[in-house]
Amino acid sequence: MGSILAIANSGLSAASLRLQVSASNVANAQDSGPLPDAPNAGAYPAAYTPQRVDQVVSAGGGTAATVTNVSPSTVPTYDPTAPYADQSGNVASPNVDLANEFVQQVVARYAFAANAKVIQVYSDMMKTLLDIKT
Repeated sequence: MGSILAIANSGLSAASLRLQVSASNVANAQDSGPLPDAPNAGAYPAAYTPQRVDQVVSAGGGTAATVTNVSPSTVPTYDPTAPYADQSGNVASPNVDLANEFVQQVVARYAFAANAKVIQVYSDMMKTLLDIKT
């Protein structure tokens, strides 16, 4: 029965990580920078590199979540007013899809709630079992 808690805890951790990564992507979606081949590219900070969470099944049950960078991490965007824009007026903007980030946050919410419910039911079952034995 202890493995039930381990599996649910791994799901809670994965959901928390998914929410954290998505929130970071949304918060930094506008943090552009110079294109790599732009003049003076080294004089300005690079654009934010968005990340994603990949989940795989763990041996013995549960899930393991890993964070990787989105590829390509930036897309050229027209912003001639930026001081680091190239001669065409383009800058490197983070490759963040806000609609996908919203979906990731909803998935994280429901995954967290489902795993928390598993822990609650396990706790209730153990309490009932102990009540029966006494």
